[in-house]
Amino acid sequence: MKQMSLKLNMYVRGISVINNNVEGFILNIIFWSFGTLGLLYVIFLGIMVKNIVERQSLEVSAQALSNEVRNLEVSYLSMTNAIDLNLSYSMGFKKTTTTFASRKAFGLVPAGEPTGSIKIVPNDL
Repeated sequence: MKQMSLKLNMYVRGISVINNNVEGFILNIIFWSFGTLGLLYVIFLGIMVKNIVERQSLEVSAQALSNEVRNLEVSYLSMTNAIDLNLSYSMGFKKTTTTFASRKAFGLVPAGEPTGSIKIVPNDL
């Protein structure tokens, strides 16, 4: 009986050692997983906060640029309203007379022929 109890005791201790190693290994995997997930959470949260701050600063600069564009448009409109004939004369521009060049259209009826007739021009190829 004593031998049987020693064998059983050794068997139970062997199983307990194996179970403790497996349980410890699984526990380590769980802790490392939680640590990795926590680290990834902190990294992603930091990236999101950085992007939010950057977006807000870009919105401020976009607002400043739109104000500058609005001011330039107002100054452009005020300058274009100041342009008139007197300003152009003072800058040396002169008023021109327009002359247009004209010629008879090709294939029209000459003045001596009746208006209802059509003159066909020969095709020179």
